[in-house]
Amino acid sequence: MGSQEEIQLTSNGDTESIRYLEQALINGQHWYLALLQAIALWNKIEETHDGCTYRYLIDGEAFDWLLLAERLCRTVDGLLPEDEKTAFLFHGKPPLEMTNEKFKELIGSAKYHQYLNYFYGVTVEEALLLAVQEEVRKEQRVSGYTTKQDTTSEAYRRIYGSTRTDLLKNFRQDKNYPQRRSITITELKEFTYWLFKYRLKHCDKARVASDTKKALDWLNDNNGLSRRLVHEKHPMMVDQDVL
Repeated sequence: MGSQEEIQLTSNGDTESIRYLEQALINGQHWYLALLQAIALWNKIEETHDGCTYRYLIDGEAFDWLLLAERLCRTVDGLLPEDEKTAFLFHGKPPLEMTNEKFKELIGSAKYHQYLNYFYGVTVEEALLLAVQEEVRKEQRVSGYTTKQDTTSEAYRRIYGSTRTDLLKNFRQDKNYPQRRSITITELKEFTYWLFKYRLKHCDKARVASDTKKALDWLNDNNGLSRRLVHEKHPMMVDQDVL
């Protein structure tokens, strides 16, 4: 699903982007439009800022645009309406309605295709796991289970045919990452994208389509929930047991 165009790793893209955003806000442009245009100007695929490392491009092809939006919003925090910013970053509610074509025009074609990779490969994949966990919980209630069951492990088994422990081990072997008991948020996103590709490779097309529809339906029914779940965790590190 990769694009032939890539976000380049350069040293001056962030400066130009931030300068544009600040000036656009001072000139009275709507902050969301200015933000998207600033994202179009951004060039770095990864950076360390205020002691934190941000990776905006997962596996070289999936653009985490909300992470970059969050980073830019913090840079111009005092110039943004607090209520709209909070609704956007924590609840997934942008202040303006916009067509996909307009969004693509504002952030650029290359980043838009990479955004789609991230949406289907990370956001939708997370939603699929949550949707199947919900199914497992409902089945347990109907069956009369009174003790708490491990719905997460069962969801992994149903979707990927393997345990999350084995899948995470295989992912880290593929990436030459150390086998640790903890996982960063960045690595968790990479793992989710890896799971997406694993599912495409190992499931038939009808099953992939059915699971994707299930995840999209879950997102429509739980608008913004997956975004809040990410923010409720520590921004840099989560325990492997909560995967």
